[in-house]
Amino acid sequence: MALSQHTIAGTVLTMPVRIRQADVHSAMFSVPADAAQAMIDYSGLQVFQHRPGQAVVNLMLARYIDGDLGKYHEFGTAVMINPPGSSARGWRALGSAGAFIHHLPVDQEFTLEAGRTIWGFPKIMADFTVRDGKRLGFDIAADGQHIATMEFGRGLPVPGLLTSKPRTLQAFSHLDGVTREVPWEMRVSGVRGTLGGTTLRLGTHPYARELAALGLPKRPMMSSTVGRVEMTFGDAAVVGR
Repeated sequence: MALSQHTIAGTVLTMPVRIRQADVHSAMFSVPADAAQAMIDYSGLQVFQHRPGQAVVNLMLARYIDGDLGKYHEFGTAVMINPPGSSARGWRALGSAGAFIHHLPVDQEFTLEAGRTIWGFPKIMADFTVRDGKRLGFDIAADGQHIATMEFGRGLPVPGLLTSKPRTLQAFSHLDGVTREVPWEMRVSGVRGTLGGTTLRLGTHPYARELAALGLPKRPMMSSTVGRVEMTFGDAAVVGR
């Protein structure tokens, strides 16, 4: 079978797109399910409830170092959802939940065009200021408005036996009235985690106001850092067809 290809800014990308090296810092928040559902209702998807009336939202900074889309920064708001046909609830079912990508600012034009064209990710251009140190911190702004500032602690090492197996995730996107499912495979190493562990401040950008409507900022349930991530993304499929 011939592999599919996409031409982005004169460059031909052959699927799957490969990310050979990245690192990721993320924080997991428990938020009111009704508020999270109202935020993503346009997608036609239903939020996953880890306990009655509570949904899960992840905020993350990814630094892409080597991959088919080039070198760039990305800030994501991912709402955990029930894949179509599922109504699972509870902590034990979290591993089978999907991730709906609601915000996805980036700082390079090539990945912006690729993300929107190939997968329907809602990428916009943004400005990032990243501070490395004992606590990694970053500021993100778009259209001259502050979105968020986050600072991550180092956490404790997670044994490699618990994280070394490749994972297949169910990611979902929505753009121009179309919801898509994106096949996403990941291999991670150098994982650290902690309860709480992250501070968050919100700005005045509309994205920040959406996050504030979820009751943020607040203490996250847990935070993690991943020292090395390898990923592949396949072609998206329209949900409902």
